Amino acid sequence: MEKMDTICGIKSQAASINISEIQEFINLYNDDERIGVQKIIASVLKRKDKYEKELERLKEMHRYENEYRNYKYICGIDEVGRGPFAGPVVAGAVILPSDCNILYINDSKKLSAAKREELYDEIMERAIAVGLGVVSPQVIDEINILQATYEAMRIAIKNLSVKPDILLNDAVKIPKVDIPQVSIIKGDAKSVSIAAASIVAKVTRDRMMVEYDKIYPEYNFADNKGYGSEKHREALKKFGPTPIHRNTFIKNYV
Repeated sequence: MEKMDTICGIKSQAASINISEIQEFINLYNDDERIGVQKIIASVLKRKDKYEKELERLKEMHRYENEYRNYKYICGIDEVGRGPFAGPVVAGAVILPSDCNILYINDSKKLSAAKREELYDEIMERAIAVGLGVVSPQVIDEINILQATYEAMRIAIKNLSVKPDILLNDAVKIPKVDIPQVSIIKGDAKSVSIAAASIVAKVTRDRMMVEYDKIYPEYNFADNKGYGSEKHREALKKFGPTPIHRNTFIKNYV
């Protein structure tokens, strides 16, 4: 690493180094007593501390994957869209490599839309297999949301290119599945596999609702994603339901 003379140059260098170079950077400039340089070092140290804390968090999120490591293909399962007035319920199934560390992966509800999109791309690139299951509002009305959720999960599993050896599920046991299952309460915040499934399902459904917004702009689906916001309820009273509304969910509003 080349030593810079100006604070501007040092700041630019600090912004471009990766985590593995941080200690070398600190050793290079630690004796520079200029206040500007010391502030840059403090910022770099803060970045290093954040990274190390993230590694510790990820280590904890691998706890279930490590516990069941005797199974070759560990699959995380999660769903999104159980509560909205409109749109499908979507399930994700993800099998990650055993050595897969994806920084900042978490329960999709705890992430910004931009971070979810970023992590979605990384998950799709690095996963051994990804499966999706989508169940329509019409089927939700016919068999109820719980059974529709189970069906979405079964479809997601079937759409995997590799059959899982064990399933890590977010808080449910899926009927009619001949694969060992582990139900984990708040699993999307405790298991990297379930978190990955949560993100894939969330991004997929959100993209679908953005497309529906182009067809039914009165309902603002791009923003509310079909949930029963005040504006959504007002639109229902004014315009009536669309073909993607769940009639069993909106009967008290129409």
